[in-house]
Amino acid sequence: MERSYRYLGYFFLLLLPIIALAFHPSYGSKFPDFEPGFDPFIHVHAILATLWVALVISQPFLIANKKISLHRILGMFSYFLFPLLILSFVPAWIKIIRSGAYENIFFSLGDCVLLVTFYALSIFYRKVPGKHMRFMIAAVLVLLGPTIGRIGPAFLGLDMIITQTLQYSIILSILIALTFYDIRNKKDYKPYTLAMFAFGIHAVVFYLLFL
Repeated sequence: MERSYRYLGYFFLLLLPIIALAFHPSYGSKFPDFEPGFDPFIHVHAILATLWVALVISQPFLIANKKISLHRILGMFSYFLFPLLILSFVPAWIKIIRSGAYENIFFSLGDCVLLVTFYALSIFYRKVPGKHMRFMIAAVLVLLGPTIGRIGPAFLGLDMIITQTLQYSIILSILIALTFYDIRNKKDYKPYTLAMFAFGIHAVVFYLLFL
């Protein structure tokens, strides 16, 4: 791992309390006494998403501690886990389509497009450690979408437009900061510029749909 990113795992750990807070009202607060009729597919999605978060958080620590073999084994496990995670969104998409509120599919589908894009690029560049790591960082930033998207209205009383704008502002600010950090350290920052472009498209589509 690049020395300038040796503490990356600790930054990823910050996701845990944020995710726990975001999903407490809709899921955590109901555990384990879920209401009758609670969609079982939500449990499947929750389990897969938890495994995915645990995997991406563990990987930088394995690299930093030179556990390369285990890092690669977990990377290969992601070839099985990641497609299941994406498929676990399908029941929710079907429910949205049946409800007729077609525009609401944008949120999870748009995030999935970003997630698949960054994950696929990270795997494609798995033998180029710098690019591989940066595309995985971009994939992790996608997780801020559903977390901020829940925290905004549930805890801060923000409406959808302001919540999404806050989300884009935070993600793009992180990417800009990482870009300048890499420029200063003379590292390859191009994955971050691609990520900014992708999140920018995500934002444009959102505003076209909901403004």
